[in-house]
Amino acid sequence: MTGTIIRTAAFAAALLLSTLPGHADETVADLYRAWANVTGQREETRNPALLQGFRDVLVKVSGDARLVSDPRVDQLYSAQAASFYSYRDLMADIPKHDEQGTRDRPFEITIDYDKTRIDGALEALGRQPWSASRPRIIIFLAVKIADTIYVLSDKNDYGDLQRKSFGLAARRYGIPIGFPSDGLLRKSSLDFNSLLDPKLDALGATAKTAGGDIALAGSLIFSDELAGWIADWRLSTNGTPYHWGIKGVNFDEAFRTAIRGTAQILSGNGEPD
Repeated sequence: MTGTIIRTAAFAAALLLSTLPGHADETVADLYRAWANVTGQREETRNPALLQGFRDVLVKVSGDARLVSDPRVDQLYSAQAASFYSYRDLMADIPKHDEQGTRDRPFEITIDYDKTRIDGALEALGRQPWSASRPRIIIFLAVKIADTIYVLSDKNDYGDLQRKSFGLAARRYGIPIGFPSDGLLRKSSLDFNSLLDPKLDALGATAKTAGGDIALAGSLIFSDELAGWIADWRLSTNGTPYHWGIKGVNFDEAFRTAIRGTAQILSGNGEPD
């Protein structure tokens, strides 16, 4: 489903990681590695995954989310950009039943890209690698679906699938993340309503209490009319607030939008589109 991007006027020309607040940044491992889900191990399913991984790695290494849809990326791609790939059977731990194994099975493909080729592709696109040492983001997310409302924490039962989805997005684009505890949310008087219009400076201090560097505030509200989620994201760094979002998508894409936007801001590539 195609999403509708919400834009904001807030913009800073450049951000320097050396001036970011908080404790020591975390080094992102596997910076030149990508993952994708495929059906079977055939060439016709593998090749699109290699191209998707190429896009993802360019974004992860540079931090610039605009490369996801840059038409020049496909022109730069070649199968030789990946120096190694391997498959993990996603059904390996499930007891065999019915016709399992007689048709294509689901796999996760892990793709390692050649650093020299990726850095060269970024140079051709007018980009450069972002440091692998990156701030840890603490996510404060207010969620509403029908009559159910809650704030996503590190353990609450409602949010298990959403935490996993956010974790996959963070891995995909190389952003360390964490979630506040229920106790910290109560102590800080953070609830659904307060996160709809958060005080970002105070939230940044709470993020540090949670072991992070920067707070990412958001709301995720399900719309029956759009048959999807409305996601709204806010972040402040170096005194500059940013605001972006997306409408009519599943929460996986909502979280990818959050992480890509965060990376774009913190890497110095401007505000999210």
